[in-house]
Amino acid sequence: MKVSIIGGGGLVGSCAGFALQCGGVVREIALLDLNANLAAGQALDIMHGGPSVADQRISSGGYEHIPTSDIICITAGLRRKPDESRLDLINRNTDLFVGILDEVKKAGPKSSAIVLVVSNPVDILTFVAAKKLGLPATQVLGLGTQLDTIRFCSLIAEQLGTAPTQTHGLILGEHGDSMIPVWSSATVGSLSLDKYPGWNSMLAEKIFARTKQSGAECLSKKGGAGFAVGIAIRDVIHAIALDQQRILPVSTVQDGACYGIRDVAISVPTVVGRAGAVQRIEIELWPKELQGLKSSAAAIKPTLDAVLKRIGN
Repeated sequence: MKVSIIGGGGLVGSCAGFALQCGGVVREIALLDLNANLAAGQALDIMHGGPSVADQRISSGGYEHIPTSDIICITAGLRRKPDESRLDLINRNTDLFVGILDEVKKAGPKSSAIVLVVSNPVDILTFVAAKKLGLPATQVLGLGTQLDTIRFCSLIAEQLGTAPTQTHGLILGEHGDSMIPVWSSATVGSLSLDKYPGWNSMLAEKIFARTKQSGAECLSKKGGAGFAVGIAIRDVIHAIALDQQRILPVSTVQDGACYGIRDVAISVPTVVGRAGAVQRIEIELWPKELQGLKSSAAAIKPTLDAVLKRIGN
């Protein structure tokens, strides 16, 4: 399987390439970037590690890679400024993103290609991609709250001293200010989180607050997140490549079948496999969680409508 990463010269794209190399699942990784020299350097650096990791082909270039790609991952975008919300980014990122989609469409992707949108604001841009590319909506996914979810679980594990791989929880909704934590299904091992020794509501509030600010925290401390985003991207790509049928909180265009939400791209529990978003699962939520999810969808809609008007759709 071949994965092309648009924006592969940047922090997020190169971290995704490295995470995919370490995973050893996909056969070919192509890094595409407007800065061709930077992409070539990143590809060279990753390739050098190949003998100790996996038998893969690592390359760089431009849109000539698109027709032979099974997964097209779009990470390119303008960096978020300190104290700038992801939705504020839309005014600076839309034109860039639409230009990328035009080039992808012109290059001629496979009819079976899966597009994974990572660029922010990811929910808005996932909807735009689904509308512009002409692919089935199930083949256009956004990274959504997968990154927020693994951040959330890592912070719970850190606070409780539990094994991160046995700490499970979900963040749903917008990848941004209106995201919601799903405490109702959070567990450590098979034990409900609210029954775990030392757990309390004050700790829950602290963890969720830090989860929401994790992107800004990384931005202020190191100039932007990279490693965990790469891992989150790998989670989704491996689920596709291996046809894992894994339930992940990715962003897809909603049609009303899940929680009654429609005409917006947002993260709900989604079965991800080789065909993309295979199925959306309406898990049971506490009433306040369900209301929060619907409010999150409503919060995105005005910005989405403004964007669609701006790009002439």
